[in-house]
This record gives sequence, structure tokens and C-alpha cells, in this order.
Amino acid sequence: MTNYIRKLTFNEIFERQPNLEALKKVERMPIYALIEDIRSMHNVGSIFRTSDGVRLSKLFLSGYTARPPRKEIDKTALGATDSVPWEYKKNPISTIHSIKKQGIKIVALEHTSRSIAYTDYTYEFPICLVLGNEVDGVSQEVLSLADAAIEIPMYGIKQSLNVSVAFGIVIYHIFDMYLKNLT
Repeated sequence: MTNYIRKLTFNEIFERQPNLEALKKVERMPIYALIEDIRSMHNVGSIFRTSDGVRLSKLFLSGYTARPPRKEIDKTALGATDSVPWEYKKNPISTIHSIKKQGIKIVALEHTSRSIAYTDYTYEFPICLVLGNEVDGVSQEVLSLADAAIEIPMYGIKQSLNVSVAFGIVIYHIFDMYLKNLT
């Protein structure tokens, strides 16, 4: 037996993933996300791509967040705008009210007076992670409707990460917590 690690070919990787038609028939995770006023279309595309990776139930775009089809979004989404269910509504407040009526918990990723580390929060499903603008974060109006606020602890001089990077860290943690709850 050898301890040789071989990189998979593109075809080997591609063959183990569902195609778009098969994905439509697979159950999605009880995880949602709402992004509010994301100014960078590259961040929006990256959030779409990460959302595909965790088989997000739905991505809600709100405020002045750009929406597909846009070449700037497609550049980083790499087709995920077709594989991730999404909806745009200008007003995030009405979207949150609608989400809450479905029994979905609203958790904002934001520095607040009551935020706790994302690794210390006890996640209840279904859940919707809310992220805000790259500079201003989640609006106070949206925060007032959140069931909880979580944050990524920062130990250097910067107080935050790029929004799409932060989304990736936290959404994969939430995904992992969901999978661990299944067993």
C-alpha cells in the first residue's frame, strides 16, 4: 500500500457532482441567506458560488445588491446563479418578515452589543444568515428583527473580513453544525 496522494482530474471531480437537472431533485439544506446592500458584484458572485457549495435553500438579495444576469457576478459565480435558488426584493424588511412567518430563525453576522462568536452560537434549523454592506454592515432596521447576532472574532488590527470570505467561513460552519445534528 502506498501513501501516494494523487490529484483528481477535472473529469473525476466533475463526475462526482450532480448536474443541474439532478440538483433540482435533491433536497436542499434548511439554510438560507439574505444579503443587504452588497456593493461589489464580485462579492455577490462569490456568495452565489459558496451558496452552491452548501446547497443553500435560497439566497435573498436586497437593497442595491446587484442581481444576475451581470458579467461581473458571473465571473466569480461560475454558473452558481443557475444552481442556487434566489430572489430579489428591494426591501429586506418585508423579506425577513416573510422568512420569520415560515419559522426560520434570523441570525445576523455583525458586531453588535449582543454578538457572540459564531463558533459559540447554538444553531437552530431552519436558519437564515444575514450579511450587510461591505462598509456599513447590516442595517439597524434589519438587526432589530434578528433573533441573534454572531461575529467572527478578530485578533489583529482589522475588525472584519471581506463579506464573501466571512460568508464562506460562517455558512460552512452552519452547514457542518447541521450535518452533525443529523447523526
